[in-house]
Amino acid sequence: MRYVDCAAADRRLLAAMRDCGSQPRIAAAARALSLSGEHGALWLAGGLVGAAIDRERRGAWLRAIALVGAAHLASMGVKRAVRRPRPRLPHREPLVRVASRHSFPSSHATSAAAAAVAFGALRPAGRRLAPPLAAAMCVSRLVVGVHYPTDIAAGAVLGGLTAGMGAAWMTRPLAPPAAGGGRNG
Repeated sequence: MRYVDCAAADRRLLAAMRDCGSQPRIAAAARALSLSGEHGALWLAGGLVGAAIDRERRGAWLRAIALVGAAHLASMGVKRAVRRPRPRLPHREPLVRVASRHSFPSSHATSAAAAAVAFGALRPAGRRLAPPLAAAMCVSRLVVGVHYPTDIAAGAVLGGLTAGMGAAWMTRPLAPPAAGGGRNG
């Protein structure tokens, strides 16, 4: 059996992906995706648009947004506990600024995967659009040089699990209001 140095493989893959960012169009796209994904903004906005235009599933869209937010918060908690430093590549500066010194797990990947699972459960368009956009978001974090591949993988698993565990809650119909509007008397 051959031993694989996972940390070295992680660094090699990151370096190869970061080198893709030397091409101006790829760098611009990666920067734009990274910026739009800060604190789950792209996904939260997408969920709000879904809630605004899909009236029959408005409650489900709002619960999907809550799941994306919960996944993002979970990633921040894990990040604070693990405290893995951001990668530093020789002769390759990151293409974006980051809000935190810690990289594990990727919060961008966490919220992206949560949105892909949650939005995909709501509409066929969500199943077609969210997963490729989420994958592009994840790759962008490697291209801009701020995460190791294992940060991305862990974030995607955390986001997918969070949204998956909340899927039944998200798609459950809302209970009708109590008779009398909930007021006594």
